[in-house]
Amino acid sequence: MSNTIDTNVVSRLNQGGPASRDASQSAELRNNFMTLLIAQMQHQDPLNPMDNHEMTTQLAQINTVSGIEDLNKTLKGITEQMNAGQMLQATSLIGQGVLVPGDRLLLEHGEEGELYTTPFGLELPQSADNVRVVITSASGQVINRYDIGPVKAGVESFTWDGRTSEGEAAAPGSYRVRIEATSDGKAIDASTLNYAVVGGVTPPDKNGGVRLDLGAVYGQVGLDQIKQIL
Repeated sequence: MSNTIDTNVVSRLNQGGPASRDASQSAELRNNFMTLLIAQMQHQDPLNPMDNHEMTTQLAQINTVSGIEDLNKTLKGITEQMNAGQMLQATSLIGQGVLVPGDRLLLEHGEEGELYTTPFGLELPQSADNVRVVITSASGQVINRYDIGPVKAGVESFTWDGRTSEGEAAAPGSYRVRIEATSDGKAIDASTLNYAVVGGVTPPDKNGGVRLDLGAVYGQVGLDQIKQIL
């Protein structure tokens, strides 16, 4: 009879992650360890008994199982606390306007001829000497093109006045915004951001954190995609 406890038991404990096991399964594994160890001691060869090193090794294996269970419980508790914190943070955003990656603009006309546009933003990896904003229609026609000037690295928000390059009011509807940023005469990458309103929150599932519902147009995004709260 072998004097080595089957290491597959330890492997079984690690398979599937904390969500796929419960305390009763871990307790069963520990009991199996102890039962096997006792059986080995009872049936050992009296002329060739287990030495202290073997005994210590197998007891250490039992402690390893307990340690893994305790670690899994701790990690599960930390994950639950993080998810609860994310949910609390996410629910506080319901009804708030946010900037997320995208290039859409909406323009509406008021009853007295006022022009209302949704904000837009940009994210720069480095400061730009000049940033140019290009507004285009859904078909790609340039409606307006104007310079903002120098912009620091990071996230900044802006608004379009809703007028064409000739100063006339643009037709109400959906538009696109494109950013052209330069530094020392060279183009630099710039991420365009569009405005959306958080309408709801989806609780975290087994695959990750909470998701924010931005409506049918923008769909759902993670908290990490919220670049600015307006």
